Amino acid sequence: MNKHNQPNYKRIYSDIIEKKFPHKKAECEKLLEKKMLSALDIMELNNRIFGTKDQNLKKMNQKLRSYNESDILRILNYQKNHRMNNLQVAEHFGLSRNTMTKWRRIFQ
Repeated sequence: MNKHNQPNYKRIYSDIIEKKFPHKKAECEKLLEKKMLSALDIMELNNRIFGTKDQNLKKMNQKLRSYNESDILRILNYQKNHRMNNLQVAEHFGLSRNTMTKWRRIFQ
């Protein structure tokens, strides 16, 4: 996906924080200062602002996510650095085991 087709997540999340959650500004400031937000950064911002209350909503949101190659490589590096198996990484990032298996087969 090129840069022009992607939503401006920094602006979206900055506006949400400013209007609805000003008390969480300091907590999210470091992520919002980045030049480009990865899918992992967006997930982290979402968790910091809204939390993870509703499991059904969390599952629904997972179906709508997409990851670019650099995000996938970061997840695979995380797995390697923390010596985790596919199931552990899948649970940590809210992915399926099949997705992790596919990514490992393609990228390693």
